[in-house]
Amino acid sequence: MKVLFCGDIVGRSGRDVVIREVPLLRARLGLDFVVVNGENAAAGFGITARICEDLYAAGVDVITGGNHSWDQKDIMGYIAQDRRLLRPINYPPGTPGFGSGMYETAAGKRVVVINVMTRLFMDPLDDPFQALEAQFRLHRLGATADFIMVDVHGEATSEKQAVGYMCDGRASLVVGTHTHVPTADARILPGGTAYQTDAGMCGDYDSIIGMKKEIAMPRMIRKLPGERLAPAEGTGALSGVYVETDDRTGLAISMKALRTGPGLEQAII
Repeated sequence: MKVLFCGDIVGRSGRDVVIREVPLLRARLGLDFVVVNGENAAAGFGITARICEDLYAAGVDVITGGNHSWDQKDIMGYIAQDRRLLRPINYPPGTPGFGSGMYETAAGKRVVVINVMTRLFMDPLDDPFQALEAQFRLHRLGATADFIMVDVHGEATSEKQAVGYMCDGRASLVVGTHTHVPTADARILPGGTAYQTDAGMCGDYDSIIGMKKEIAMPRMIRKLPGERLAPAEGTGALSGVYVETDDRTGLAISMKALRTGPGLEQAII
């Protein structure tokens, strides 16, 4: 299988580059499945039903979330019924929405997507490792699923790496989100799981993690509240990972970082 994951979409510039590039990448790479993290897609804070529909229309199959999943007031009802829009699975029982799902490609392949959030420097959610163990009891790579991916949304690189090794050999892809800065460690772990600590963001990199630097920087320098953060509005870059797997085992045989657009060293497949 050939799967693309795009990092956190930040604001309109991030939406525009994903909507423009995903159809082209699907055709050029022969992609079977596309997942994006959309928790910052609506002006940098959360996501809306309209944005979800625009992303689906562009060829996105599943949208993952994170700590900003709830920032748009109207999302509660929508996320409760849209199984393609995920939020971290380790929110407490009763939280609206879904933390994982099984999906079928056009060729009939079974894809499991799991969204989990870590706890170091983040909200104190339920144990992400136990939540993942429960998922692996339900879904077994090469048996009940042809591709399993985990979006691990978190701040600490150490915790994300622990998730990667805990999933090694049991998932096709483990990729981090949340920090908005792509890490240089895209690789295949010893057990065959493709891994990158953070995929980076889709948005304007002439910014502070996607936000206008003229707003974000004074808040840090003066330590005083100021104007509300807003996404940078320049031309967006797309940052993500591309994975190919063995159809028999579901494990990765190739994994490459994908970066295209201004502000980043290009990594074009």
